[in-house]
Amino acid sequence: MQIYSSSYSSYSTKLTNLHMIRSSRNHNQERNNYNLKQIFVPNSCPNLSVSNTQQLPLNQSVAAIVFGGGPDSELYPLTKTRSKGAIPIAANYRLIDSVISNCINSDITKIYAITQFNSTSLNSHLNKAYSGFGLGKDRFVEVIAAYQSLEDQGWFQGSADAIRRCLWVFEEFPVTEFLVLPGHHLYRMDYNTLIEDHRRSKADITIVGLSSATDHDSGFGLMEVDSTNLVTKFTINPKKTQQDLISVESRTRSDGTSSCYVPSTGIYVIGREQMVKLLRECLVKAKDMASEIIPGAISHGMKVKAHMFDGYWEDVKSVGAYYRANMESIKRFEPLFYDKQCPLYTMPRCLPPSFMGEAVITDSIIGDGCILDRCVIRGSVVGMRTRIANEVIIEDSIIVGSNIYEMEEDVRRKGNEKKKEIRIGIGEKSRISKAIVDKNARIGQNVMIINRDNVEESNREAEGYVIREGIIVILRNAVIPNDSII
Repeated sequence: MQIYSSSYSSYSTKLTNLHMIRSSRNHNQERNNYNLKQIFVPNSCPNLSVSNTQQLPLNQSVAAIVFGGGPDSELYPLTKTRSKGAIPIAANYRLIDSVISNCINSDITKIYAITQFNSTSLNSHLNKAYSGFGLGKDRFVEVIAAYQSLEDQGWFQGSADAIRRCLWVFEEFPVTEFLVLPGHHLYRMDYNTLIEDHRRSKADITIVGLSSATDHDSGFGLMEVDSTNLVTKFTINPKKTQQDLISVESRTRSDGTSSCYVPSTGIYVIGREQMVKLLRECLVKAKDMASEIIPGAISHGMKVKAHMFDGYWEDVKSVGAYYRANMESIKRFEPLFYDKQCPLYTMPRCLPPSFMGEAVITDSIIGDGCILDRCVIRGSVVGMRTRIANEVIIEDSIIVGSNIYEMEEDVRRKGNEKKKEIRIGIGEKSRISKAIVDKNARIGQNVMIINRDNVEESNREAEGYVIREGIIVILRNAVIPNDSII
């Protein structure tokens, strides 16, 4: 059994309005004597270093731009009320925490988060989790929500359009590079190595590619890379088979050519001047970074290089990918979450320790503040404030957790007959196997969530669940009556 317990001190919530955030950020910078816990001081990891030839350190010369994620039908219903970056992962975290933590641990301390789709939950999380980050000069995590102006009365039309319309914010500091990051990936990366590679090669743009492509598709584009890591071609949704996606270790094909196809991760380092030139001069109508800006930069003669990454990386772009990422987090919990030199940050919640009665728990992750009675949990992720009653069996599943504790007397006072006597959590003698139970769901007694008929796809939203890739997903706030069989 592996349990992670957040121990961060609490911080006041900041409003998400851009100008009010800036005011709060400046206020934080003035009160340097604030007693913040040491883990929030972004001391760089021992293995991280900045090139000695660079005059300015990364925390002054690089700004990160993190995208919260747009509408994605493959993740529905997990994105019904939240953006991709706000989806809970590994019991205590949100997906975007992985990306923000990589920035902090790499001493990249100017972080902008651009949000638009279903952004309320994500904006709240970012402001509560990282409001105490502005300890010194120019250190911040700033949320930029989609906005309308006299010049642009529509919403952001894509990643490139969003960056173009926010350049007036990004140009506030004299950085030399922008680090563009999707906010819904799970990985650990040293961005210092990436930036150093970008500067050493004198590239205009550097794209992070996967050195082993056997388990990943090319959803963020496919790069044709020569023997010097120069990207000669970039395409979206290319018609390439897995045989075409050779690993970087074997650059030479059997026909003697010295190029290979490498899938992109959607992570880019772009020079400040190059970014401004592309968005304001060369490709003024481009809306998307991957499908328009990157191919356009190559066609305009810019030097685009590939930086190979061989670590664990998961693009959580579908229900199946989300399930696999959580199951993988059980196996990789120590390297992903227990590195004290490069920790994974999240929102401090001040929850009590999880209580376990006669629970039998193996190969699982249990979040903070859970109440587990006489139950069996195997190979599962159990999120915060989850209540599991007696004689429950949970196998290979994800229980996202709850926002509140609901006591029996609270349930009895409610007039809704459907919810009467079914409180938030898992009722007695229920069994759950290979399922995702979203937040605040109410599972009655003697419920079997086991995909009895081995269905691959089914839409039963009216009944409180769907099935995606053979995985049952219980909707947020759903009520599953006693004795139900799914």
